[in-house]
Amino acid sequence: MTLSRRQFGKATLTTAALTAAGVAGFPRAAWAANTAYVFAYFTETPNQSASSYGLHLAVSRDGLNWSPLNQNNPVATPTAGELGLRDPQVYRKADGTFVVVATDLRGTNFSSVSQYLHVWDSVNLTSLTNYRRLRMHTTGGHTWAPTVFRDNSRGQYGIVYSYNTGGRDILAVNYTSDFQTVSAQQPFFSPSFNVLDGDIVVDGGTTYLYYKNLNDGLLYGARSSTGQPNSFTTYTSGLRQGSSIEAPLLLKTNEGGWRLWGDSFSPVNNDYYLWTSSNIGGNAWSVANQRDYTPPLNAKHGSIAGITDAEYGALVSRWGLPSWVRLKSYNFPDRFVRHANLAGRIDAYPFDPHQDQLWRLAPGLADPSGVSFESVNRPGNYLRHYAYAMRLDPNDGTATFRADATFHRVAGLADGSWSSFRSYNFPDRHLRHYDYLLRIDPISSSSSATDRQDATFRVV
Repeated sequence: MTLSRRQFGKATLTTAALTAAGVAGFPRAAWAANTAYVFAYFTETPNQSASSYGLHLAVSRDGLNWSPLNQNNPVATPTAGELGLRDPQVYRKADGTFVVVATDLRGTNFSSVSQYLHVWDSVNLTSLTNYRRLRMHTTGGHTWAPTVFRDNSRGQYGIVYSYNTGGRDILAVNYTSDFQTVSAQQPFFSPSFNVLDGDIVVDGGTTYLYYKNLNDGLLYGARSSTGQPNSFTTYTSGLRQGSSIEAPLLLKTNEGGWRLWGDSFSPVNNDYYLWTSSNIGGNAWSVANQRDYTPPLNAKHGSIAGITDAEYGALVSRWGLPSWVRLKSYNFPDRFVRHANLAGRIDAYPFDPHQDQLWRLAPGLADPSGVSFESVNRPGNYLRHYAYAMRLDPNDGTATFRADATFHRVAGLADGSWSSFRSYNFPDRHLRHYDYLLRIDPISSSSSATDRQDATFRVV
């Protein structure tokens, strides 16, 4: 029986089945159905102002729209080596607990070469324990972007990572039973071209390896019937969104479909994209509409694992959900509501300062059944309309200001699962964007499709 890297299936397995799978003694409760997801990542913004090289976590019910935990602050930070991490991999082991491995590197100093990976253990990710560094080799090559998979034929885990030797970039592997000691390094995937950023999922007896081809800058999928080193054959066409992309993240969803995330770093750094497929064995990846997904704020090169409802609740209880929201445009889903030079507008994210798009969704200043948008990085300042244009102003305490800054949240005019915001003191008008600037205009269900889309937002 082959165990998936990301999840162990939705059905509860019997002790006999677990024993047959080579994981006798596995806690039965841990095999409850995965109903949610956790995302591990580090953060960067284009000018590095919000970069954080600790371990960040986010959670999601659907695996598409993500809520950062701990106010998007790290939940763990390395205390040895380079004192920072990149490329964290969260992996559920055969005993139901988690291990996190990550690149030993702080910031963008890629000339710094470490032979080690950062490692933590965790029961349910509410605490990270037994921090250590694991030495993977004794050469001068880098040790980047680890990914973990279960090799049942060996009864061990493979730790695959990007490695440079003799001017060649390959994927190397070490095997381990306990993430305390590892076997000698050996080449795992070393084609005729340079490769980077492998990610692995085992499914149905096939091991799938997705990677970046450094020669053409595209993401590809390879597969093997054994999962053994140097046994992989590329079977997909190259994939890219944005100008430059890396860090493929392959996920089998809790429902059985497939998603492939890619981390784009050009034309602007820190832009996640998504593909979907119903058939991992085919060459049929479809570009997902950015309307359907929202990556964790400022997330870079991460990993995703399925979690149970109890684990989701424990994570939220331990680390807390954000005290702020973002407003995503329906018809320009790469753009978010922000203030810039005190004007309200929608801009394509990422941008700096990233806090310009963070809002405290407060009870309406004029009517507590409504909402007002208080700026996180300018406390006491609210989005309000003035001559129908939206701008950020300090609350002056007047009845006029309170009314101008109050809206009633209603079902989205273009999509009832999203939201629209009706002005409190001009109830025939809704918040909308026009030429990317925010204003309030008369809009109703009978207005044009464009007007209704302009007035529809997702609160994330």
